[in-house]
Amino acid sequence: MTQPLDPAALPAGIRSRFVPGINGLTMHVLEAGWAGEGRPAILLLHGFPELAYSWRKVMPALAAAGYHVIAPDQRGYGRTTGWDADYDGDLASFRFLNLLRDAIGLVFALGRRQVAAVVGHDFGASIAAYAALVRPDIFRATVLMSAPFAGPPGIPFDTLRDPPSPGPAVDIHAALAALERPRKHYQWYYSGREANDDMWRAPQGVHAFLRAYYHFKSADWAGNRPFRLAGWIAEELAKMPTYYIMDRDRGMAATVAAEMPSLDEVAACGWLTEAEMAVYAGEYARTGFQGGLQWYRCRSTALLDGELEVFAGRTIDVPSAFIAGRQDWGIYQRPGAIETMQERACTRMLGCHLLDGAGHWVQQEQPEAVNRLLLEFLAAAGD
Repeated sequence: MTQPLDPAALPAGIRSRFVPGINGLTMHVLEAGWAGEGRPAILLLHGFPELAYSWRKVMPALAAAGYHVIAPDQRGYGRTTGWDADYDGDLASFRFLNLLRDAIGLVFALGRRQVAAVVGHDFGASIAAYAALVRPDIFRATVLMSAPFAGPPGIPFDTLRDPPSPGPAVDIHAALAALERPRKHYQWYYSGREANDDMWRAPQGVHAFLRAYYHFKSADWAGNRPFRLAGWIAEELAKMPTYYIMDRDRGMAATVAAEMPSLDEVAACGWLTEAEMAVYAGEYARTGFQGGLQWYRCRSTALLDGELEVFAGRTIDVPSAFIAGRQDWGIYQRPGAIETMQERACTRMLGCHLLDGAGHWVQQEQPEAVNRLLLEFLAAAGD
């Protein structure tokens, strides 16, 4: 896809364009506040199944405050091209440090040596976190949304003096499957060969699939009342909704179809209108989901952990903040992660905010509150 996004789909002050030569990609980018010299830049990184378009309600407010705001379709998504959509193709290009290389390449291509902040939502928060951890000289502050960062994977320490006691290996997937109601973890389902076709070729169509998926994970779905889990054990994980801990014999298309909002609920959804939904549906109907699913495959396999272990023990030392919806199970899906983020992984955390009336899509569900928190953070981080 070489055409920019239709300007009619974008709020005033946001433009769509392409930036070639980014680590093998031609990146599709949304921008706001690009005019004028001396504006500090902010990089916004989306998650799954999202797009640069997911930041449409954030970009104008940041631009009005004097920032050059940059939001790319990341590798595997939307109108960005040059990535491999084949399940049997180049998985290594989707590893976290190469996704970070994409972000650095975009910043440099735009003539920037640094950005005032990198903001990441959902899976984009993982890349934003590594950006701040690995290159604090470029990414001067970070805001993570909806996905806590507990730090890079560790390396066993002082094992010569104090060898670890071997314990029984726990297969969480076998334990989930052995429950009275057999279950499976969505990230490993997303890593399987069948996931893309299940969603891309959903019987209800891509538009209805995405509408149900977004509804199910939002504050509009009454069942989203998250709480802390006791640990990474099957019985605890199974307390989460089925968009995270799925029924073993159901794909995601069938899982979310069971929670499809009514026509009245769709009409009442002011944070995601049918016209806005059509932008997502149009992009994913064209590309499929495999590009985003490659990210999950990199996370769920141990094959690519080694290069992240190089940063074992390193912390995020630039100013940081966390923003999520109070009705978002994502804040607790990894037991202990939100506490570890605040206590150890981020040494200069300026705030951890849970917004009522928002589920997983916090910057879309509660944009005014998110914009206020972002501007307050940027002011404090610049002090």
